[in-house]
Amino acid sequence: MSLHAAQVADALLSNVDRVVRGKRDEIRLALCCLLTEGHLLLDDVPGTGKTSLAKAIANSIAGSWKRVQFTPDLLPSDITGVMVFDQRTSTFAFREGPAFTNVLIGDEINRGSPKTQSALLEVMEERQVTADGVSRPVPRPFFVIATQNPRDFQGTFPLPDVQLDRFAMRLTLGYADADTEVSILNDFHRHIADDDISPVTDPDELDRAINEIDAVSVVRPIDEYIVAIANSTRSHPDLRLGVSTRGTLTVLRVARAFAATDDRNYVTPDDIKAVAAPVFTHRMALTAEAELRGVSVEGVLADIIDDVPVPRSRES
Repeated sequence: MSLHAAQVADALLSNVDRVVRGKRDEIRLALCCLLTEGHLLLDDVPGTGKTSLAKAIANSIAGSWKRVQFTPDLLPSDITGVMVFDQRTSTFAFREGPAFTNVLIGDEINRGSPKTQSALLEVMEERQVTADGVSRPVPRPFFVIATQNPRDFQGTFPLPDVQLDRFAMRLTLGYADADTEVSILNDFHRHIADDDISPVTDPDELDRAINEIDAVSVVRPIDEYIVAIANSTRSHPDLRLGVSTRGTLTVLRVARAFAATDDRNYVTPDDIKAVAAPVFTHRMALTAEAELRGVSVEGVLADIIDDVPVPRSRES
């Protein structure tokens, strides 16, 4: 029997692919992130389709979505909400911010100040906002899709490690290939917009798919394989920061989603390899000496994966 999660993912992939062309692999990974109710960070230079991807995913879900343009003068309350005085009742009431939605798009998140960036920490991890001593849950499912420009661009504030760890996955779209870009130019019309995309699923279907993904089978050798990779990052001489336990839990969940989108109810080592880089690399940090030598975290992780023995069987 075909998995419901696979059907939802196929519908979303086909819908988003109409807007973000030539990036099916990246779109699939983004959807795997969202199907585990994780948060997605799109990190790339301007003009490569980061915001288009975020809006296309949001428009494909028949729930609520809101967009926040991060700027240096944005306040934390502009995201989470604020207590306001009601003159009619002479009491304070909470006015919800854009965080109270199913999909929150944070555009150019690293242009916001660190104080404003930190406003997302609680809601990303605990799916709630605390104001005036009262915790208020946000709708479920809840996803944050944030975009950021490379940190060497002017007017940006690098995200701290603690916040990067809250993002389940970081993706880089890269430039479109020549044939895809020619077709984009050939089909371009000013009146065509991302808002023309119709929803192909809703929060209830997503919640059902998320629950189904949680039930995908993972045997102990796969768990040991994940931990072996993570432990290698924690002791690698070129890394000052290795993968956290949150990272190992996340790669497990995303690998389950990756298997489910392939219509399988079990995880293989190849699933771990497919999702390891987007889940792990933003949780790793190079030593100063490694940076001077031109080492990359992607290269370090690739070497680690090559060195760690692969489980020979999915049997427990």
